[in-house]
Amino acid sequence: MPGPADKRAPFITLEGGEGAGKTTQLELLAERIGRIPLPVSTTFEPGGNQMGSALRQLLSDASQIPISPKAELLMYLADRAQHVETEILPHLSNGVVVICDRFSDSSEVYQGRARGLGREEVRRLNRWVCGAVWPDLTLLLDLDPKTGLGRVRKRQGDLGLDRMELEALEFHEAVRRGFLEQAEAEPERIKVIDASRDEKEVARRIWEHAKAVIDGWLGHAA
Repeated sequence: MPGPADKRAPFITLEGGEGAGKTTQLELLAERIGRIPLPVSTTFEPGGNQMGSALRQLLSDASQIPISPKAELLMYLADRAQHVETEILPHLSNGVVVICDRFSDSSEVYQGRARGLGREEVRRLNRWVCGAVWPDLTLLLDLDPKTGLGRVRKRQGDLGLDRMELEALEFHEAVRRGFLEQAEAEPERIKVIDASRDEKEVARRIWEHAKAVIDGWLGHAA
């Protein structure tokens, strides 16, 4: 099994709009990788570290004062900087596969594209914050926003929606377009998965892409 002396372990991210099923698929993918067996760590943004938990509460609470797009972006980037340094990079450097629910692409889509701050500007900031840590594979769970928001409301009820989930449908449609544009621009890294399909079929498609990346890493480390 690859260890600390080998090439850094794969970093896999899951992206997509609200209600696309990222959390469920992250857990299924981690279980599959663990059966290889390989060490695997799952995490999420915002909030995958102690500081991020406080930022997540501020970013999610719909009752708080309005947050400007620039302030929103900088809060996500602060969370990411801490997350990379304290959680993600140490695991990767020690041969642990890391799977993250949302990462850099979410900022480039939600704030860069849908909020209008500019995808290239957000990419520049992301690169500064992330340094050498960048996803080896990004799995984009694509789903019609109406369907995704319907899933969220069924699960949580209207009173349980967070600040982002309460955005207008037009915003969520812009997010979906943004993610698909990201995937079109980087097809080698970002793989689009139809999230409207059966859960098992979605997991199968995800595993096809993840297995190719992991097999390549194991072959290099052997």
